[in-house]
Amino acid sequence: MTPCRVAAVIPALNEADSIGLVLADLPRSVVERVVVCDNGSVDATASVARAAGALVVEEPRRGYGAACLKGLAALESDPPDVVLFLDADRSDDAGEAPALLAPILDGTADFVIGSRALGGAEPGSLTPAQRFGNRLAAALLRALYGVPATDLGPFRAIRWESLRALGMRDRDFGWTVEMQVKAARHGLRTLEVPVRYRQRAGNSPSKISGTVKGTILAGTKILGTIAADYLRHGPPRRQP
Repeated sequence: MTPCRVAAVIPALNEADSIGLVLADLPRSVVERVVVCDNGSVDATASVARAAGALVVEEPRRGYGAACLKGLAALESDPPDVVLFLDADRSDDAGEAPALLAPILDGTADFVIGSRALGGAEPGSLTPAQRFGNRLAAALLRALYGVPATDLGPFRAIRWESLRALGMRDRDFGWTVEMQVKAARHGLRTLEVPVRYRQRAGNSPSKISGTVKGTILAGTKILGTIAADYLRHGPPRRQP
């Protein structure tokens, strides 16, 4: 494998109960730096993350994409070769990071998505609406963009230069699907690997799927992102 510098970006909102566990699970033998973006927490998320060795940046403007963008900005002065994204609630198993990174490090992929559909989700970790929405969005990505999509999971890794080329803009629920749509348009070598998905740590509900409003907003944004891109640009050009 080619030696690569890997940095993790973890958006976090009121995850004091779980962020320390996530950082402890993350294999630092392969992840050189960790940036936690505190997205307006009112608990001890930031202090717990700092105590666990992460660089903490703040993005008071709420939004998953906004937090990811702020975390990436913190890496601009000394960019890594690869960026790993994962959630702060411990639903992703950070210990599986080497499996996501392996296809990039061995030169066979530019972008790797952890698929909960292939790896299996713990009972109760995904709501029925989430499961349906993921299946529908993945089916659209396969049909319209010709990519091997089964999930829009947040646990993912991508080459830094590839990510820069995508010009990511979404500041809320459309972040993950925007990345997948743009990766298809740019001809990135995209793979999925199976990952486990667990019920979130702590007692608070998910900020998105834990409410009816959040679920509707997220679903509308995800499907709207796919529709808007396809209507504007049509099918992606097939790579030779």
